Order: sequence, then C-alpha cells, then structure tokens
Amino acid sequence: MTFLRTLTAATFGFAFSLISFAAFYVHGNLGAIFRYLGARGDARRLEAAANATPEQIAAAHAQARALADSAADPDFAVRMMPVALLLGVAAGYALWRLFGSRENRADAADVQERMLLRLAYRCGGRFSLADVTASSPLTEAQAIHVIRRLKEEGRLRDVAGGLYELV
Repeated sequence: MTFLRTLTAATFGFAFSLISFAAFYVHGNLGAIFRYLGARGDARRLEAAANATPEQIAAAHAQARALADSAADPDFAVRMMPVALLLGVAAGYALWRLFGSRENRADAADVQERMLLRLAYRCGGRFSLADVTASSPLTEAQAIHVIRRLKEEGRLRDVAGGLYELV
C-alpha cells in the first residue's frame, strides 16, 4: 500500500507541476488559448475547402501563429519552473497525507479500542488473544498494543491461561 500511495502522490505531483508550468506559459490566459485554437481550426477548415486560395490559407496560418506567439511566454515559464515544481511537490505531499494509512492516524487507537471492547462484550467479558485475531480485523501486534493500553488504564486484567477480563 505504501508503494502505491507514494506512486500515486508522485504522479499527481508531477501532473500538477506540468499543469502549473502550462498556466505560467500562457499567464493563465485561457481566452488567448481558445482564440488560438479557433484560428487553427479555421485554418484547417479553410485548407479542406475546395475554393480556398493558397494566399488565404497562408494568411489563416499566419494569424494562428500570431495568436500563439501573443499567448505564449516561454521565458516567463522557464523562470517560474521552480515555483511549478514546488507547487507539484506540495500537491503530491497533500495527496499523500490525505490518503494516509488509517493506522497512523491519532483516532485509530480509539477505533481499535472499540473493536476490542465490542469483541470482549460479545464474549461475555472474557477473551483471549487468539479470539481477537480470529474475530476482528486487528493484527496480533495491534491487539497486543490495545490490550497493554487497556491494562495500563485499569480497564482490563489478566486471568489465568492467557485470558483477559474486563474490569
């Protein structure tokens, strides 16, 4: 899970960097991009038309190139590349934290404790470690940790034969 989480966060961060770079490349001016795309489409339709002269086609391509040159600022985009990379790293880290492992969260201990107590109540107040690992999604290490914490709080005590009992 950690590998997939890291891979997803890295991919998202890289994609966010590319999008940021593209936004810097055109100064965030989407209107200019759409005007360029419209002019390019007009030039292609003019090429496909049977009655268009080569001068008209050349003029349409020149207009599309002029719009592209007016929208793009590659020097600014290159100067802003560290910012785009920093934004990508921040976005990747945010995604990595957002989809973090549940057992690393602070409230996970409370959830694990409730799982153990629910199992204990179902078993009549007495249970063993084998019961916990067989009847709950807790691993043995998690169950031992929760049992130790409940014993320290005085809510659980050892009974002979590896059994634990609620107090």
